[in-house]
Amino acid sequence: MTDALSRLLETRDWLLADGATGTNLFNMGLSSGDAPELWNVDEPEKIRTLYRGAVEAGSDIFLTNTFGGNASRLKLHAAEGRVRELNRVAAELGREVADKADHPVVVAGSVGPTGEIMEPMGSLTYAGAVEMFHEQAEGLKEGGADVLWVETISAPEEYKAAGEAAKLAGMPWCGTMSFDTAGRTMMGVTSANMAEMVEKLPYPPLAFGANCGVGASDLLRTVLGFSAAGVERPIIAKGNAGIPKYVDGHIHYDGTPELMADYAVLARDCGATIIGGCCGTTPEHLRAMREALETRPRGPRPSLDQITESLGGFSSASDGTGDEEPPARTRRRRRG
Repeated sequence: MTDALSRLLETRDWLLADGATGTNLFNMGLSSGDAPELWNVDEPEKIRTLYRGAVEAGSDIFLTNTFGGNASRLKLHAAEGRVRELNRVAAELGREVADKADHPVVVAGSVGPTGEIMEPMGSLTYAGAVEMFHEQAEGLKEGGADVLWVETISAPEEYKAAGEAAKLAGMPWCGTMSFDTAGRTMMGVTSANMAEMVEKLPYPPLAFGANCGVGASDLLRTVLGFSAAGVERPIIAKGNAGIPKYVDGHIHYDGTPELMADYAVLARDCGATIIGGCCGTTPEHLRAMREALETRPRGPRPSLDQITESLGGFSSASDGTGDEEPPARTRRRRRG
């Protein structure tokens, strides 16, 4: 393999990804309900600042500001005709920042869910999903992204469609799902289900894993599930910085840099190779995570008790891999 991410994976036993997109852009003045992707053109210096924040904190990988950059999501802002432009510019800004960094940095083109429900429960066809993801992938490729980064997916068919779009674009890809319903995705996928699915894909990702979800403890329990499946493909852990709380009219994540440092080391010891943060994770958190990964020795695989002792309790008793029926869930999340 000659892509930038594979080259890094060949020489390192862990890589630090970035943190939140939404949280950091809201801190720069983005209003709730606005499309962050429009800032790629309207506020390019703020997007450079977003990217530089991750790079200067020690990230080896950062994601482009394109989580909602597909036609279905952009249609909500009357921008469905700007998919290619907004993705291309996001990747160009990322390429500019990465090429000036003092260490090798991978520009990962963020590809979030379409926001639609796949057939037969919804109206989105598999072919329609592939088409939307392919359009986005071509824009990211044109702008210089090194790899596509599919994230926060709930439905297996949508995950597969994104992988097919990556193949059509001739791009390597990584893909994470969000496990936030008692150890399952919104569509009922467990860690074991995902590990099995990934290995059967005709064009599998370079790395796979989990992002977002509930708290860091839940995410690491899912990572342990991936490790237990015996998959040798690198595992991604991108957990939220604690639990969201509503404070003074804003969503605040209670995870401190110290907690995220503990999370990063535990994620590595659980079997993750690519470790980052999701909602609530700022450059301050990333710096603490980098220092912890560099200075704390690798340890044995932690027990569930060790995880909860360090990071807090699980949101549910189950990790989703038992026989119980998962509770219904109708919520979808924008990566924060």
